[in-house]
Amino acid sequence: MSEVQKIMIAVASVFIMGFILVGLSKEEQTPEQMEAAAKIRGMAAMQAMANNKCPQKIKEVTGEQVFLTSETESDKETYLTLKWVGENANNGGFKHASCTLHAALGGISELIIDDKVIIKKKI
Repeated sequence: MSEVQKIMIAVASVFIMGFILVGLSKEEQTPEQMEAAAKIRGMAAMQAMANNKCPQKIKEVTGEQVFLTSETESDKETYLTLKWVGENANNGGFKHASCTLHAALGGISELIIDDKVIIKKKI
């Protein structure tokens, strides 16, 4: 057997051993870890939905584009409230807006702009 063949066999053996070690060392998650991961994924999905739907609805109602929230409230499981301060309040724009999203509804459950209720859905 030539030296090149010996090196190729050695490299292939290292790869095979690596795959075996990775496969054997993979740990199973405990129920607590799976629950925590599910909560994080749920909160991330709720945050993404709120960041997508709320600014669109505010722009539709006021004509103003909102970017960064001034405040966020959440119980980290069932609801998320985003609040904005209007940048063009002196030029006829809104002063403040609040948008609440409930996970059970899958969309905006409450939208308040300058103390005027635009959307109010019961949970």
